[in-house]
Amino acid sequence: MACNLKNQLGRCASLLASVVAAITLASIAHAAKTPPGLSTSGQEQRDWPTYGGAPENNHYSGLAQINRNNVKRLAVAWSFDTQEEGGLQSSPIIVDGILYGITPTQKVFALDAATGKLLWKFDSGIRGTQPDRGLAYWADGKDKRILVGVMNFVYALDAATGKPIPSFGTGGRIDLRENLGREPASAQSIVVTSPAVVYKDLLIVGGRNPETLPAPPGDVRAFDVRTGKLRWSFHTIPHPGEFGNDTWPKGAWKTSGAANNWAGMTLDPQRGIVYVPTGSAAFDFYGGDRIGDDLFANCLIALNARTGERIWHFQGVRHDLWDRDFPSPPALLTMKRDGKEIDAVAQTTKQGFVYLFDRANGKSLFPIESRKYPPSTVPGEVAASEQPLPARPAPFARQLLTEDLLTMRTPEAHQWALEKFKKFRSEGQFVPFSLGKDTVVFPGFDGGAEWGGPAVDVETGIIYINSNDVAWTGALAPNTGENSPRAIYMSQCSVCHGEKMTGSPPAMPSLIGVGERLNPAQIAATVKNGKGRMPGFPNLNEDQSSALVSFLLSGEGKELASSAPPPAERKITAARSSPREGCCSSEQPTSTKNSAPSINPPVNSFGKRPSPSPATPPRRPTK
Repeated sequence: MACNLKNQLGRCASLLASVVAAITLASIAHAAKTPPGLSTSGQEQRDWPTYGGAPENNHYSGLAQINRNNVKRLAVAWSFDTQEEGGLQSSPIIVDGILYGITPTQKVFALDAATGKLLWKFDSGIRGTQPDRGLAYWADGKDKRILVGVMNFVYALDAATGKPIPSFGTGGRIDLRENLGREPASAQSIVVTSPAVVYKDLLIVGGRNPETLPAPPGDVRAFDVRTGKLRWSFHTIPHPGEFGNDTWPKGAWKTSGAANNWAGMTLDPQRGIVYVPTGSAAFDFYGGDRIGDDLFANCLIALNARTGERIWHFQGVRHDLWDRDFPSPPALLTMKRDGKEIDAVAQTTKQGFVYLFDRANGKSLFPIESRKYPPSTVPGEVAASEQPLPARPAPFARQLLTEDLLTMRTPEAHQWALEKFKKFRSEGQFVPFSLGKDTVVFPGFDGGAEWGGPAVDVETGIIYINSNDVAWTGALAPNTGENSPRAIYMSQCSVCHGEKMTGSPPAMPSLIGVGERLNPAQIAATVKNGKGRMPGFPNLNEDQSSALVSFLLSGEGKELASSAPPPAERKITAARSSPREGCCSSEQPTSTKNSAPSINPPVNSFGKRPSPSPATPPRRPTK
């Protein structure tokens, strides 16, 4: 086929947008100090106006001044310091020589792309605590707008001044917690992780939802770019009478949550189709309250961008029990099949596969095999008996962790890993978690593919995919269901911080001794608003929040003073952790989501080791 697959074990694809932005800055800046051999004469300037470089999300630039021969002589033209702490996941855009970006606390700024001079900065007064990966641009004549998410709000800013446009929504913003059919809106948790897609006069947006219940539904919505009024909604948890409603229990649309688009979308402007990848339904690892295939969770959905009507869909995981979201926007490309050129859409997965479809009708360009998998042994759970996987292209990540893949760095390290591995269940993809025994997930919960997405060289027909190749493990434990601070912690917090609050540093911090780092008010604010990977929990009432804070500070769990029901009633709970030093030690709870023992390259070995050398954990996709 004309479009080849090329697996890149580094970070080239997920970093490509920001690298191109930096290189473009250096090449168009006319900097005072130009490295020898890099002529600035006759160079071409091009915008990078969209997250992913273009609506097709191909991360591609045709600029050729920088090449293999001179790239080593590049020099920094300028840098811009946000003067903030925290991770910066944002990929800037460049329009008409102006760079627009977001700081770690979600302040929006505009820079002269040639010099790095600050032109304006917008501070909403809200301290952003969640990942915010980009922004969008829209223009109609002299009306030019930056459309950007700040937590649960979307702002429309004047691109020239950075000031909110009063005619958009209320005071220049809309609240994504509204119009979801869940009340009160203030109790819902939804934030903008990836930038919206702009189609004509529509702003199409998803959002990041909690991975535990309660969680709002993951509706995909389009708003009028001028007024902020809602123009259409697509229900990813279908309402009665809508296609897919029968894949959920009766009434699930009122109580189930997520199945959301946190990764971003891709647009075919000529056809007017927006391609929407979705994540799993809440709760991620137990679906006894959502028996069925759960459309449209874990789907690639092609929607009419003007009306929101479904054109076609493909569900990659039925009744997801493994957090197998589609982790990035798909890429649009053109392939040759049987001598014909076909406009295709390529969707990467956490499982390490690429699906290729005719983007107009959703027909798979290669056979998709339906394979049988074992049933769940967890009470109340009914796992899907079959799951689909493409016969081609071949997976870009390994699929089964076996003894021969365990680290051989030293005999002691191998023996340690082997002893741990023998305690696990390692049988490949889609093996349901069980009670009391860890199941290997390989590739792990961070993929396979990541949120940065693939890149496509439109000239050579090669797609570049950043691939994680790290094994994790997961297990479940019964939930007591008691109305206590500990029960709230187990239902809302343990999925990341573990049954014993040990967390998984550095990605998921330990909560042991949290009172030495934060005061009660700061803990309560973090619980309500979230921070970094952690979503907010505005659903907790004051009594529940106060009891949870006390539990985090003291570890004591007493009955709540009020008679309010627990925030989520679930028979099974789980905990989550990422690869780190000591992740598989005897101190870990049996109810956990861990990394597996060290395995041989192409990834670095990880986990607790006999030697003191530190581990470097990979990045997990943040919803």
